[in-house]
Amino acid sequence: MTRPLIGLTTYRQRSQSGVWDVEASFLPAEYFDAVSRAGGVAVLLPPQPIDAAEAAVVVAGLDGLVICGGRDVNPATYGAEPHPTTDKPDNARDALELALYDAAIAQKVPFLGICRGQQVLNVHQGGTLIQHLPDVVGSDKYQLGGGNYSTAEVQVLPDTLLAQAVAGDNSLTVALYHHQAIDRLGEDLTVVARSQDGIVEGVELAGHPFGLAVQWHPEHTPQDNRLFEALIAAAKQHRSSK
Repeated sequence: MTRPLIGLTTYRQRSQSGVWDVEASFLPAEYFDAVSRAGGVAVLLPPQPIDAAEAAVVVAGLDGLVICGGRDVNPATYGAEPHPTTDKPDNARDALELALYDAAIAQKVPFLGICRGQQVLNVHQGGTLIQHLPDVVGSDKYQLGGGNYSTAEVQVLPDTLLAQAVAGDNSLTVALYHHQAIDRLGEDLTVVARSQDGIVEGVELAGHPFGLAVQWHPEHTPQDNRLFEALIAAAKQHRSSK
């Protein structure tokens, strides 16, 4: 196979298809379409019981990893009580994604965290989350609700992995749908993008060949696929080094 294999984490919840009403794993097509456009092959990873050794084997078979958007991270993972607006936790998905980050970091596998994926990375590194942004910014502008994305400008810090991925652009118009965000920054993470009111919109992991996470939804703006293209380029390099 010449195209790199990219693992993408998925939802697991009740779903309907035709006559079937069952528990299912699924992921919006925007995610794996973005991987395909960038030159990769998407491999979907459903929430399931997994231990550290098994996660290491899964990640060893991949060339790159995307931790996708989804339900709020369980506040218990960062020592907090749930806010009234915080989602009912998906503990199986939390455990899977934390284990995958463990393995990807240990094996230097390139990864991209998206929305929830940035929050999971921050928690993995010992950070905490703001559980409801309207309490901080005074409005619902980061998550309008009803599946309606908002758009905003984010400022990209220079001399960062993100700046390199977007060819030095210092400002990006991005699609937002999050009511939580990073509070205390996790260990070895550097902020690489912020919104105009200072909310952390991108981080990178020190010492990792491609360890990037963003709070926005790059899969929702197919006209700008540069983050996925940068991930695929790093995945190809990782594959050649095996």
